Amino acid sequence: MAKYLLQIWNSRDLRQKILFTLFAIVVFRLLGQVSIPGANLEAIKGIFARNQLLGAFNVLTGGSAENFSIILMGLSPYINASIIIQLLTVIIPSWESLSKEGEMGQRKLTKYTRWLAVPLALLQSYGTIILLNTQSQVAIVENIRDPRVILPIMLTITTGTILLMWLGELISEKGIGNGISILIFAGIVNNIPQAVGANLLVAGQDNSKLISFILMLLITVILSIIVIMITEGQRRIPITYAGRGVKAESSEEAALPIRVNQAGMVPIIFAFAIISFPTIISQFLQNAKTDWLRNGAQWLITHFTTNSILYMVIYFLLNILFTYFYVSITFNPKEVAENIQKRGGYIPGIRPGTQTSEYLGKVSNHLNLFGGIFIGLIGVIPMIYQRFFPGSVGSLQTILSGAGLIIVVGVVLDLIRQINAQLIMHDYKKFY
Repeated sequence: MAKYLLQIWNSRDLRQKILFTLFAIVVFRLLGQVSIPGANLEAIKGIFARNQLLGAFNVLTGGSAENFSIILMGLSPYINASIIIQLLTVIIPSWESLSKEGEMGQRKLTKYTRWLAVPLALLQSYGTIILLNTQSQVAIVENIRDPRVILPIMLTITTGTILLMWLGELISEKGIGNGISILIFAGIVNNIPQAVGANLLVAGQDNSKLISFILMLLITVILSIIVIMITEGQRRIPITYAGRGVKAESSEEAALPIRVNQAGMVPIIFAFAIISFPTIISQFLQNAKTDWLRNGAQWLITHFTTNSILYMVIYFLLNILFTYFYVSITFNPKEVAENIQKRGGYIPGIRPGTQTSEYLGKVSNHLNLFGGIFIGLIGVIPMIYQRFFPGSVGSLQTILSGAGLIIVVGVVLDLIRQINAQLIMHDYKKFY
């Protein structure tokens, strides 16, 4: 381990990238501590302590929401904009063509995502401010309905989101890893020491909670190992290239790797964004004047909590649905089959062209089913534990949610891959 770290430090380019990424994370955390002037922080913290859904949102923003900071929304508007753009990519033919144009096409779609994130941030900032204010018995900000009061706050929060988008792109350009994922990762990891400390405090005051805390740690470790195994798992499809493997002794082995979890952490982020929408709407409608709206909102608040069976089932199914949807955009069996055929390759026992495309599609769909079920189960297992063992959990905090676990493991594995790739490039440069 020491040798590996020394090797990283000796690579000048890699060292600079890692230091820049760490600097950007520090800036992100400092921004999360800058609260909007005049806000009642005690009232806000009480809201997040009582509301499970808002508590989960606070975790993904790294505590910025609880601090009512200038980056209150975190990167959620950008994530929602990404979902909308990817949906429109399937619907709009010209955008679908853009997605197939490689790096230039992706840059244009990213540009559209950025522009869409700005109005979404404005709308979400207004909705979040009003939602938090209605959930509190004490006004978070005085005269919040006054446009002269709420508009500057909305613009500040929107600017905070844009600043995070810019910071994420800087990390992608000058640092290491995907900048947006790194910032989300930093926000989640930021809450781990606090959760562990709070649990140790509770366990110290009540020895009966110590076993529950150890069990929770054990479950987290086991789930982390499973996530790593599934994330790294892949189906390797053998490919033979004409002229390379005529004789068995001179044949070259080639394979097309298809991951079990091709979608990575994207489905669980998308699923959380979608499933939280009805509950947020219900918070607005619970004081509506119309009876059926008020009753409907109350039903959602009562039956659509994170520990309800309905919530778990829908969340589980959404993860499977988004796994298929995301992979259908990122993996094109027909295009892969054409590339294999152009290079003079074929899958043994499968004809080149249409049959290869169909075969790759079937393999991908089977893996998507396993990958989607895996992501869904990881997402709901902590909820199941809290629902069916409420007495053992009690006042203990969940160290990592299912979504947080997949995001953290996914980002760490991606960072390790990128660091190793940078080290290999550094070794190659020695020969030039």
